[in-house]
Amino acid sequence: MSQTEEKLENNADKILAEAVRKSEMIEKDIAVNPKKYRVLTGDRPTGNLHIGHYFGSLKNRVRLSRLGVPTMILIADYQVLTDHDAFDKISQNTKQLVIDYLAAGIEPGKDVCIYPHSHVPEANQLMVPFLTLISSSELDRNPTVKDEIEKSGMKSVNAGMLTYPVHQAVDILFCKGNVVPVGKDQLPHLEVARLIARRFNNKFCPENPIFPEPYALLSKTPMIKGLDGSAKMSKSLGNTIMLCASEDETAKLIKKAKTDQERHISYDPVNRPEVANLLQIISLCTGEEPEAIAERIGDGGGGMLKSVLTEALNEELRPLRTKRAELENNMDYIRSVLKEGVVQAREIAVKTLEEVRSVMNMEI
Repeated sequence: MSQTEEKLENNADKILAEAVRKSEMIEKDIAVNPKKYRVLTGDRPTGNLHIGHYFGSLKNRVRLSRLGVPTMILIADYQVLTDHDAFDKISQNTKQLVIDYLAAGIEPGKDVCIYPHSHVPEANQLMVPFLTLISSSELDRNPTVKDEIEKSGMKSVNAGMLTYPVHQAVDILFCKGNVVPVGKDQLPHLEVARLIARRFNNKFCPENPIFPEPYALLSKTPMIKGLDGSAKMSKSLGNTIMLCASEDETAKLIKKAKTDQERHISYDPVNRPEVANLLQIISLCTGEEPEAIAERIGDGGGGMLKSVLTEALNEELRPLRTKRAELENNMDYIRSVLKEGVVQAREIAVKTLEEVRSVMNMEI
């Protein structure tokens, strides 16, 4: 390892340690002072959501919004263009995301805004000044972008992909979001947003800073692996259970899930990762510890493990799926949620853009 690589690794460790410390502080305070925070979260409209999204982020969004935390839920449709050829399905996928959100229990209103960022031009105008605050070498070093480029198989990197973290900074800062629920792999993106906020404030408005430096709210939910035992549940790998799947489809998918040859079920994430993953999903559904579930199944083997998982997951998702079926037949309402969200987001963006123009001496 070179000195530069070692320095970057040490810096990443420091960033992670500070993020964990701050996340724990925010988690304690947010239940007491919910209005002190504004959460920015969201998804790219590349298809329906699966149970990894549900346990990893959707349930937490519902929790935060019900605590009264102002929540901006972004549908990042522009970002689909950076590494996907699915632009012909963006509109359809956007509406399906809203259906998943509402079915999961998110209630749009005064403090909960759902919107696609392509419809908020005032926010996107921040992209130009933000790009002047970060160097190309800093963007080149972003490990999350490197990983996404590798996964996409891109032979040449378009500028949209390279500046992806800057656009995410726009998404976070236009609404003055100060909390972003993320996993550890997204911390480099969030550091770019923090860096841009700090540099903007220092350069243009040191006495009266406009932008807060956003902090991570790190997920405590264990990563759900794919049903094939791969590293992560992913739509592109086809190893998921979609929220829109029926109970019968869920049962069939779980039957195909990878386990191992040992009949006695035990919770051992290191030596039996596939079995441990299924036990974790049951635990997320029932609240029972994975070890206790394993002990209860005992010599029932993989067949009983999959049966218990099927019952638990279908029970957990039944209300969501019932609500989802209702919403599928009310697309006018789904469109109204998006249009109202755009109005809310633009009102916020206009005010922020006016502040930005003022401190940059661009008023006329």
